[in-house]
Amino acid sequence: MESYIMELFKDEVTECIVVGIGNPLLDISVMVDDDFLKKYDLKANDAIMADSKHLPLYKEITEKYTPDYLAGGSVQNSTRVAQWILKKPNVCSYFGCVGNDDFARILKDKAENDGVNVLYQVTADKPTGTCAVLLTDGGNHRSLCANLAAAQLFTEEHIHKPECQALIEKAKLIYSSGFFLAVSPDTMMSLAKHASEKNQLFALNVSAPFVMEFYKKQLEDVLPYVDILFGNDLEAEAYAKFFGLKVNSIPEIALEIAKYPKINKSRARVVVITRGSDPVILVNEGKIEEIPVTPLKQEQIVDTNGAGDAFTGGFISQVVQGRPLRECVQCAMYAASHIIQNSGCSFGGPSEFKLES
Repeated sequence: MESYIMELFKDEVTECIVVGIGNPLLDISVMVDDDFLKKYDLKANDAIMADSKHLPLYKEITEKYTPDYLAGGSVQNSTRVAQWILKKPNVCSYFGCVGNDDFARILKDKAENDGVNVLYQVTADKPTGTCAVLLTDGGNHRSLCANLAAAQLFTEEHIHKPECQALIEKAKLIYSSGFFLAVSPDTMMSLAKHASEKNQLFALNVSAPFVMEFYKKQLEDVLPYVDILFGNDLEAEAYAKFFGLKVNSIPEIALEIAKYPKINKSRARVVVITRGSDPVILVNEGKIEEIPVTPLKQEQIVDTNGAGDAFTGGFISQVVQGRPLRECVQCAMYAASHIIQNSGCSFGGPSEFKLES
């Protein structure tokens, strides 16, 4: 896989090479206590889709707290981070569905200010989606509760528009998340098959444990097309549970995911699993590598929301430059560390990540 990437991306990065597709959401971020999570049957460090019992919490956090409103959506965040590191405008593009409202304009302005080329599908039927970001323990833990709203209305016809097709054809890497399997699995399959046929890389973040539980069939369908898979330890454990794996350790689970049948056999599947402050697991060509994490001091942490998105964006930013996979992980850790020291998925200045000579 590593030699393939280096050959694929040997040319200079000058135009759109990354296409992300996902659920654009406006994050509503507040600091709460454990009792608030219990009230709405939520868990720290989890991510769920809102159902009827969760809808009152959006009113509560906006009326009883002083929230921060931040541009969000997992894949949109990752494309923004990749763009931030690459520093060349419009090399990253993003698709998703929004409402015809001010929240959509905020999201678009934020992404475009960061240099991302945004091509939203716009609907008048529902408002732009929101995500309650509930921070506990001084920002060390975050619980995400997403009300997808307009994001649920994305249709495959959008990616067949000429302006979208032009970007998809140029892309070296297409990236999506497990969250999007709940919205438009047909669109994801279309992009995954296109990537395989055109020898583009297709990357997927499994996103949350509930994806394996409720969208296992959709994940099974797309997984054979996945060249790079991202997840964390909780998601890896959920994968092992719902896919009936006989192994228990995170490295062994990652290795089994890498072995899952693959359509494009010209390159092995790469699996990247994060474990908080524990070493990152990198599986490539049947080999497991553990890459140490340099933990931040407690006083450096502002909040952990967006850390996983930033990690993925950092990794992608190096993959598309043909860098060795270990260096991709190092940049991913740099990006996550930077985001943790800011509120939400936002930047405290230009990227200072330096490539090794």
